Amino acid sequence: MTQPAILIADDEDLIRRVLADALSEEGYTVETVPSGKLAWERLQAQPFALAFVDIRMPDLTGLDLLLRAQEAQLPTSIIIMTGQTTLTNAVEAMKRGAFDYLPKPFDLEEVKALAARACEAQRLVVEDSTPALATPGKSEQIIGHSAAMQEVYKVIGRVVKNDATVLIQGESGTGKELIAKVIHRYSARWRAPFVGINCSAIPMDLLESEFFGHERGAFTGAIERRVGKFEQAAGGTLFLDEIGDMPLVLQAKLLRVIQEREFTRIGGRDTIKSDVRIIAATNKDLAAAVREHLFREDLYFRLRVVPIALPPLRQRREDIPELTTYFLDKINRSMGTSVTGISPDAQTVLFQYLWPGNIRELENVLLRAAVLAPGRMLTVADLSLPNTDAPLPEDLTELPLEDVVRRKLRPYFQRSSGTIPTGLYTSIIEQIEKPLIELTLEYTSGNQLKAADVLGVNRNTLRKKITDLKIEVRKAGTGG
Repeated sequence: MTQPAILIADDEDLIRRVLADALSEEGYTVETVPSGKLAWERLQAQPFALAFVDIRMPDLTGLDLLLRAQEAQLPTSIIIMTGQTTLTNAVEAMKRGAFDYLPKPFDLEEVKALAARACEAQRLVVEDSTPALATPGKSEQIIGHSAAMQEVYKVIGRVVKNDATVLIQGESGTGKELIAKVIHRYSARWRAPFVGINCSAIPMDLLESEFFGHERGAFTGAIERRVGKFEQAAGGTLFLDEIGDMPLVLQAKLLRVIQEREFTRIGGRDTIKSDVRIIAATNKDLAAAVREHLFREDLYFRLRVVPIALPPLRQRREDIPELTTYFLDKINRSMGTSVTGISPDAQTVLFQYLWPGNIRELENVLLRAAVLAPGRMLTVADLSLPNTDAPLPEDLTELPLEDVVRRKLRPYFQRSSGTIPTGLYTSIIEQIEKPLIELTLEYTSGNQLKAADVLGVNRNTLRKKITDLKIEVRKAGTGG
């Protein structure tokens, strides 16, 4: 059987050689070219199964090459590679029909897995000749190059090409409304209104009127006709924020509008057609709310056609420096401040803090510091953050394990009084290994073979650890 052929197009010789070697080892037939123009010639001449294409190349960019391939209905799956991992690049790549978007530097195992998935799915690729949409004016930006945000960018890139209902879930302050605005801005509906409504901020007796509007005299106080959000957003996007707080009775009416694509104003008789794209957002666990009969299951599945999970800031710490730079520049322009930077110690504090309020809290902390700081360089004192060395809360279920470990380890370095600690690795690993093995043995009722399988280690390795760490193994049914 002929092995799938893969084309690699990148103006960096090292990238071409490394990728070619890795993919050749997997049995693929690999060809490389140093420019977009040569890549286009080869794609027209031979039916490659897959092409890895750099976004910036001489003669022809990766995005332009991708668009040409889509318009020519070439059967090749294309993966865009880039060292500039911006939202715009990711959205444009996915919107123009890229199979995936690969940020540099990349892991070769990830590349191999991606190639296997692309070749396997090639026959199922839907041909799409939709031209690129006009780009609306600049607005607020989504900042972040972390792996977690790259996944969000990919979903955005795929969903802007259609009108599928989107459910954005994430903690307060993670930027759910901003994501909704970006989806609207890059979609075919961008010229029409983006209308938002906070389902938790409006009294229940007024919420239905906010949604659907009312006729004059429909109820006490209705002195004139009012157009609701569904009409205001006609042709555009309706953003339902805090959808988890919507009353059950209104959930049923919203479900009907989504299903029937029509509604009537309160007190009215005329049926009004609904032409809106719905994006909902919540900081609640809607699946749990469904189980507790606080949210309609049918509405939940209607809204969750395309789910987007926004990571909290503590799970994308590598984005903090870029976010800090962005916010300080924004604050300087809007508030007339002249902050030039942030001290290394302050940067460390920003990185270590748990950020329960997420990105919104980071922006507010920087705003307060920039306005009140006596100098141009922000220091730890200017940030006014809670003590990051404060005792851990009793309930650790909401904290990522890495945060718990980080905060427990910091005192080891503070006690060193300038002396570099030694032997920490062995000491700390033993403290982690022992409870992990004990809990696993407890879970397997003392069965070491099952415990070794759960831990993913060799049985002999587990036995040695039990002996070295002086772990007492209790069989099921034995007393203690």
